[in-house]
Amino acid sequence: MKKNFKKLGLFAVVALGSVQLTTAQKAPQLGKASVDEVIKAMTPEEKVDLLVGPGMPGYAGLVPLEGEPDVRVLGQAGGNEEVNRLGIPKTVFADGPAGLRIQPKRENNPNTYYATAFPVGTALASSWNTELIEEVGKAMGEEVKEYGVDVLLAPALNIHRNPLNGRNFEYYSEDPLVAGKIASAYVKGIQSHDVGTSIKHFAANNQETNRLSVNAHITERAMREIYLRGFEIAVKEAQPWTVMTAYNKINGVYASANEDLLTKVLRDEWGYKGLVMTDWFGGYPGFTSINEKTSVSDVVAQMEAGNDLLMPGTQNQKDALIKAIKEGKVDEAAIDRNLRHILNYILETPTVAKYKYSDDPDLKAHAEVTRNAATEGMVLLKNEDNALPYTSKKGTVAVFGDTSYDFIAGGTGSGDVNEAYTVSLIEGLTNAGYTIDNDLQEAYVPFVKEATAKEMKRRKEEGGLLASVQRIPEMPLDKEMLAEKAKSSEVAVITIGRNAGEQHDRKINNDFYLGQDEIKMINSVSDAFHAERKKVIVILNIGGVIETASWKDKVDAVLLAWQAGQEGGNSVADVFSGAKNPSGKLTMTFPMDYNNEPSAANFPGVPANDPKEVFYEEDVYVGYRYFNTFNVKPSYEFGFGKSYTTFEYSDLKFSTNNFKDEIEVSVKVKNTGKVAGKEVVQVYVAAPAKMVDKPSAELRAFGKTKVLKPGKSEKLTFTLKARDLASFVDAKSAWIAEKGTYTVKIGASSLDIKMAKNFTLDQDITVEEVNNTFDLDVEMETLKN
Repeated sequence: MKKNFKKLGLFAVVALGSVQLTTAQKAPQLGKASVDEVIKAMTPEEKVDLLVGPGMPGYAGLVPLEGEPDVRVLGQAGGNEEVNRLGIPKTVFADGPAGLRIQPKRENNPNTYYATAFPVGTALASSWNTELIEEVGKAMGEEVKEYGVDVLLAPALNIHRNPLNGRNFEYYSEDPLVAGKIASAYVKGIQSHDVGTSIKHFAANNQETNRLSVNAHITERAMREIYLRGFEIAVKEAQPWTVMTAYNKINGVYASANEDLLTKVLRDEWGYKGLVMTDWFGGYPGFTSINEKTSVSDVVAQMEAGNDLLMPGTQNQKDALIKAIKEGKVDEAAIDRNLRHILNYILETPTVAKYKYSDDPDLKAHAEVTRNAATEGMVLLKNEDNALPYTSKKGTVAVFGDTSYDFIAGGTGSGDVNEAYTVSLIEGLTNAGYTIDNDLQEAYVPFVKEATAKEMKRRKEEGGLLASVQRIPEMPLDKEMLAEKAKSSEVAVITIGRNAGEQHDRKINNDFYLGQDEIKMINSVSDAFHAERKKVIVILNIGGVIETASWKDKVDAVLLAWQAGQEGGNSVADVFSGAKNPSGKLTMTFPMDYNNEPSAANFPGVPANDPKEVFYEEDVYVGYRYFNTFNVKPSYEFGFGKSYTTFEYSDLKFSTNNFKDEIEVSVKVKNTGKVAGKEVVQVYVAAPAKMVDKPSAELRAFGKTKVLKPGKSEKLTFTLKARDLASFVDAKSAWIAEKGTYTVKIGASSLDIKMAKNFTLDQDITVEEVNNTFDLDVEMETLKN
């Protein structure tokens, strides 16, 4: 009997296996069956496997991995889960945005997998050159594809609301037009290789302090005109494959669960068709909560709002969503809609195309791309008596400042790239043929090495990648030694360095403001060299705004080099020597004092020791919109940047003086100096303000000349449409261009207006009626003009 039962049992197992095999054979396969057929065949568990990421080792109950994980690309940030029964593969996401972030070395593998560290976002945007940014994107996209990655989690285009934001180096500007146009070019370049991007952080992620939970109170007008406009431009012009939602709340609702944001605006108004994913653990109130046993985000709200994919995913999220599906407590149509977005994304990937990646992108060619891009984004802030370019190769250059000897390529956190090398300022100047003072070099190198090692040890002990950043103290300088160097050297170069990154905002003292050691260095070097009638040049190796007003008059030249990527030292030397003429312009305001910032009293929020909410009381008056409208003098205004040559503006012409549907604006720019150069032309518009108050003028278009030789000129033409004239009128839930007189101001900066001319609009134009969204959750008084 027992033998018969065993045979019967064996038969049952075989039969069951046959049924399962038959079912698997009949299951629709992604790429062969339609997306809807695949979704229809999914079990609740399979749906959730796709809607919620596979998790992240070390978080939410997953143990940290020992050794290397079994993943396609070591160092990848994550990706979607696979569903083998339905032929749905895993795909790969990796961090950006200054280059691909992956691990450069593998166990038992002699090959290396370095990526190029390109200039940070502020540096790229300061070029105002969308063609250049697209070329950078193409180089970056090749590395993404050839290292086996499907989506680069970039670009980041949040607005510079406040200069202390720790991730401003990743972001482009205080102005949404600049942010949107630069992001569009970046996306187009990368996606030209048939790999994806993820524009982030959608939206109003303008601080790192308590970023997972802070509630940002923002008017609908400020959301639409300032904090969403750049994303709108990028979505409509470049069609990024994915959008990453922000951590923060907007008027009481998490961005990742915000239907106004993700469905009404992004999908319904902008027509976005791609995938929406959370930032890692988006919807959780803080990183500590992720590891609490019962903690879970509001997965139903996230799904129904239009957040397709929850990354990196937790088991609690999976359990909660499976339960909601089985009990009918989540909208089934929303679940299927989100699955459709995920599957349509997967079908576009190199993974599905079975692309055979080489692990061998052209890093040498990309080093040239980053070197050239960095020079074009550098901004010449001061150049008294033509201190730059410094062309003499005779004698020695006395180089001061720790950062001169350990140049900062980029910021920290997920925006950090694992590059093969970084060219220091010393190396760059030496490569260009300059002789560096040897005594200073021999003193600085060991000092910087020891101080840096100590700082890196501290960071490792305090969180590693997401640890706070502290600058190393400047090496003390002996007065007698300075006097001697001022006699023996031909010129002094001082580098001021700053770094910042994810999870922490910058500090006011000893960061935004220079430290006492830095002030002492500038004062003592300047005094010594000026006593010998020799010049002092300051290089700013920074990612965001610092105070300059109190010390800039003590030196002869200031070159804002930004964090210029791995070729930074060579790029600075190109501008320093005159091999390249700087043509960068500021995409943000450098204030005289931090307290001049319109958001200074409302950053990073209240209560001050643990911000729970932040009030955007400055409303639309962000950056130059505030400084110029309320006549607050900056140290350097938005759009400012000098050149080694001079330019003349002339022949401002309109296609019509009476606006109907659009107006064509043209202007001629001539190089009136002695060397070749490029000029950024900025088009500001002052509009009638009867329906709503408005800034004194707003940037509505920009362009950059090609390289103009001395005496040569170029005509630039811009088309302004009704949307470019319109403001958002909350009372009407519409973008409206008001009737009246408009003034077009052609500027070399937001304050340096070269030419101006008026045109009229006879009747109000309602450009677009939109949904009523982003209702304030508390009463808030906002700034008015």
